[in-house]
Amino acid sequence: MEQNSYNPYETAQLQFDNVADKLDLDQASRQLLRQPSREYHFTIPVKMDDGSTKVFNGYRIQHNDARGPAKGGIRFHPQESVDTIKALSMWMTWKCAVVDIPLGGGKGGVICDPRNLSLSEQERLCRGYVRQIHNQLGPNIDVPAPDVMTNSQHMLWMLDEYETIVGGSYPGVITGKPVGMGGSLGRKEATGYGVIYVLREFLREKGIPISSTTASIQGFGNVAEYAARMYTRLGGRVIAVSCWNSSEGKAYTFKKETGCDIEELARIKDSFGSIDKEKALDLGYSLLPGDDWIKQEVDILIPAALENQITPAVFQNISSKVKIICEAANGPTTPDCDPLIQERGISLLPDFLCNAGGVTCSYFEQVQCNMNYFWDIEEVLNKLEHTMVKAFHGVFSLATEKELYMRDAAYTIAIKRVAEAVRLRGWA
Repeated sequence: MEQNSYNPYETAQLQFDNVADKLDLDQASRQLLRQPSREYHFTIPVKMDDGSTKVFNGYRIQHNDARGPAKGGIRFHPQESVDTIKALSMWMTWKCAVVDIPLGGGKGGVICDPRNLSLSEQERLCRGYVRQIHNQLGPNIDVPAPDVMTNSQHMLWMLDEYETIVGGSYPGVITGKPVGMGGSLGRKEATGYGVIYVLREFLREKGIPISSTTASIQGFGNVAEYAARMYTRLGGRVIAVSCWNSSEGKAYTFKKETGCDIEELARIKDSFGSIDKEKALDLGYSLLPGDDWIKQEVDILIPAALENQITPAVFQNISSKVKIICEAANGPTTPDCDPLIQERGISLLPDFLCNAGGVTCSYFEQVQCNMNYFWDIEEVLNKLEHTMVKAFHGVFSLATEKELYMRDAAYTIAIKRVAEAVRLRGWA
């Protein structure tokens, strides 16, 4: 994908400013909502397996908690940056608001590559993260979750460290935990399924059978895999999947014109979402450059990797057949692409609506932990579907009524809800 200097935090602020202008938001509310409420930057010394000590940079940023405790994942990534975490914390605020759950926005990260760390080193890093930030975490303060290259085991180590420090059982302080240890059934499916619930409802509104559509997906981590599973289960055909090959340090697109077998691909990927190239070739997949996912002649593009992937330079490679961009990743489209998307008549389903299934299920996990009573997977997924469908129709109705771009409609609903909470609390 194109290397560029797009700053995700500036992107988040531009998107906010655009809607704040349309809402004629007062100056105090603008100033409060276009930047984080609190930022924590810290170092984490970790004793490595060889006896040396390595120091990692960690962050936790809380954007806004007017509607409830801050909520958001913790990323482990070698290219992590403060501005990315700021943007993600801001998007989490809008994400929680657009699906109307009583949480605010936060995000965390550590600059590291867990692929190069042993399990024991990863555990010490997780525990070190919590030791540095435990006073700013809590079920009613800030509730982390897994994100890019973190998982349920990382969350359980963090929970254990928090409970050791604080003394007591606080399963609601972290979500995304293993099932049986305070985790919720349905969590691994939630974000990807939520993406497709939104897409399905949009196609219904447009009178398009999902079984008549094709898609190309960027990414094959948890979100992309379960989005692809649900999409194909409903009858759609995934033509291509692009993912990062960690052993080679480059991306590939795996294509099968008759349709990718998602179960098959899931069996030959590693825990970080990298598909085994040789095994895929043996299974009859064509191997294309990583950027080619966006060039496919499909009806739907689903970016499900990282931010800033669809830029004006990349946009020109999109086939004229594409009618929908369904944003499963956070901030995959740069603001200067939005006018191009509208000019081409492509329908955009915005990220913080599409991928809100994850935080919705995290909220369900909090509720279950607080009650000490856990639901079966059917109940979890039914509640998830209800929440996502309701949120979609709220956004779609506003977009239709006011002739708004879907991203602007989603922002309008979310910002209004948060600004009202800020006003009622007397913060602005």
